[in-house]
Amino acid sequence: MEATIEFFKKIIENLNGFGFPFLVFFIGVLEFSFGLYKGKWPKNERWVDISCFVLPRLVVQPAVAYFSLKFLPFIFPDVKNVFDWVPFFWGFAIIAVADDLTQYWYHRLHHQIPWLWRFHRTHHSASYMGMAMASRQNVIYTIFFSQIYLTAALVYLGLGIPAIAVRIIKSTITTLAHSSIPWDKPLYQYKVLHPLAWVLERLISTPATHHAHHAATTDDGVGHYKGNFGNMFFLWDIIFGTGLISRQYPKAYGISHYDGDQWTAQLLWPIFKSKVEGSELAANGPVVRVDNDYEALARREQKKQAEVIAPEPEPVPSFSHS
Repeated sequence: MEATIEFFKKIIENLNGFGFPFLVFFIGVLEFSFGLYKGKWPKNERWVDISCFVLPRLVVQPAVAYFSLKFLPFIFPDVKNVFDWVPFFWGFAIIAVADDLTQYWYHRLHHQIPWLWRFHRTHHSASYMGMAMASRQNVIYTIFFSQIYLTAALVYLGLGIPAIAVRIIKSTITTLAHSSIPWDKPLYQYKVLHPLAWVLERLISTPATHHAHHAATTDDGVGHYKGNFGNMFFLWDIIFGTGLISRQYPKAYGISHYDGDQWTAQLLWPIFKSKVEGSELAANGPVVRVDNDYEALARREQKKQAEVIAPEPEPVPSFSHS
């Protein structure tokens, strides 16, 4: 039995070290190979996505984990490994519920309390969906994320392996839910898979349900950015009445009035302010803008398409006089 537990521990440790980064890399290659960003990844958005992906993983999370594991023994020296007797599967179940339920409310409150919205706005500003969106967050929003503190504390208490296992599975589900690859479509297309679809879409976040949360509007009956808050488990939206299941994908994503706030402002507001007039991230900008509508979105999309398909002007011939 001990040999089996050690075997699973090694698998989880290896997945935590190499497995998830490889998954993200693989999904990213697929998305780019099939052109799923559809030319919607300009330089500013690339900087937002890359900095939001790299900074939390290389700076914020390691720093929090390091100081937590230095701080906890100083404050609570007698509780180290106090829960190491808890069986793996019980530990996994308890952590999965505690971690994801707190994140559901953390996420939901950032949509429902106006002054919190600006810390979460970066996650919704892009007009596309992709695996990079899973970590596209303001750094301050990330710092107060419960997961990194909870994981550090549980490792100290002796539940490190279940905590890391939850982190791996949750990161995989949220990355796949944000991905531009619609892996859940076959579940809706083939009748034999409908029972599986019914269970899966109510249990975990899928592309259809989470893409709806990133929709630019709710007017089409598909978008639901005022709900579908679940991260790993969509079950919370079912329980608390915030879920919408349409089995369809939005036609447009993002914020209709978004006009390319600088990546520094999106990453570190309110330390850095946006220079875009009227933006929620600008120095004198509104707390929340509510002009998300199809007309503004259509104008933005038409402008982008015109920039993409507009032919380059023919060079004007020059004449030299000898």
